[in-house]
Amino acid sequence: MDQIREAILSGDRSIETYAGLAVPEAYRAATVHKDEVGIFEGMSTQEKDPRRSLHVEDVPVPELAPGEALVAVMASAINYNTVWTSIFEPVSTFGFLERYGRTSEFAERHDLPYHVVGSDLAGVVLRTGPGVTKWKPGTEVVAHCLSVELEDAEGHDDTMMDPQQRIWGFETNFGGLAELAVVKANQLMPKPAHLSWEEAASPGLVNSTAYRQLVSKNGAAMKLGDRVLVWGASGGLGSYATQMALAGGATPICVVSSPQKADICRSMGAELIIDRSAEDYRFWSEDGTEQNPNEWQRFGKRIRELTGGHDVDIVFEHPGRETFGASVYVARKGGTIVTCASTSGYMHEYDNRYLWMNLKRIVSSHFANYREAWEANDLVDRGIVHPTLSKTYRLEEVGQAALDVHRNAHQGKVGVLTLAPEAGLGVTDPEKRAGFESAINRFRDA
Repeated sequence: MDQIREAILSGDRSIETYAGLAVPEAYRAATVHKDEVGIFEGMSTQEKDPRRSLHVEDVPVPELAPGEALVAVMASAINYNTVWTSIFEPVSTFGFLERYGRTSEFAERHDLPYHVVGSDLAGVVLRTGPGVTKWKPGTEVVAHCLSVELEDAEGHDDTMMDPQQRIWGFETNFGGLAELAVVKANQLMPKPAHLSWEEAASPGLVNSTAYRQLVSKNGAAMKLGDRVLVWGASGGLGSYATQMALAGGATPICVVSSPQKADICRSMGAELIIDRSAEDYRFWSEDGTEQNPNEWQRFGKRIRELTGGHDVDIVFEHPGRETFGASVYVARKGGTIVTCASTSGYMHEYDNRYLWMNLKRIVSSHFANYREAWEANDLVDRGIVHPTLSKTYRLEEVGQAALDVHRNAHQGKVGVLTLAPEAGLGVTDPEKRAGFESAINRFRDA
């Protein structure tokens, strides 16, 4: 791996140089093990510690299938799906790998006793499989995490509707928290030249998810002037929704859980902020069995105080069970609640009278298709949206990085260096960066 790292750090991107590099037999990767699926049995979700289940070890380099690329990964990032994988909730991901492995000869490679995790990367194409023509060895890339076979008609209008749609590094193997990764060529996108490796790796999954959920016609189709309630507005997903609302001429109402997170939202340019911890909203009874409509009303009143008497057009919803009843209540008549993830629980409860009698809509959203991911990446490349990277770990510290996300002890995204020896490397257009430097630093300082 040293020769590969040295070639990348040298700045040489010629096809000939990368064709001449030997691919090693093994590489370091963050994995979970199939024989450890039961190690957290009997524990509550919050007691489960990813440091026990995530291993950094050498694994064999898989054979490339047609349409795939082998990428030398300089940096990756932690997403909540890696937390789910590491604590084996809501199900073990080995079931995904087993089912995928039964579909074809090449898919069988994914059904292993270990799972290489991670759904983000920034790096350099090292090899391509048969049939790949657009991407060449030596090209700097980032990857989005939608893996599709595109053999079914349903996937050709919106690849998220493909019956064989999977999330790479979560429902497939050979993910991005590693020195090498295997992706389909139609996952690749150009790396923004003004960003470091870890900055470029961090937006992928969450930026694309926020784009589909909030901006795309497949989500809430946000328009100029909309008022958008953003839960977790300083976090990995919410911070991108907040930026898109501001850039798109909408008004975000940012919900956070601390003064520090409120400051992050202000640094992005948001003005309307609710610190739910300081204002002590209790949407559920202490035993978690009943919701409290009086608290929904108090929350809605607070929103109207901030907006000059207006309810919100869109609720950007991802906490799930804890907040969903309030989300349905506070959306305006005819408004939209757009939902993904459900990090606080999947079993949502709400009072249907507030939905049905007020003609509100619940819209589901899940990741993004290639076009949406490409457009979201283009926003980053143009400096309209900036990475919200708060801390960067080394690959050896991946368990702690995942624990931070699991315990919500992070701000924005958490990056992980893989082949990159230190943070701050990978900027190939310093002049372009200089134009965005103050914004980039503001987001990182926050």
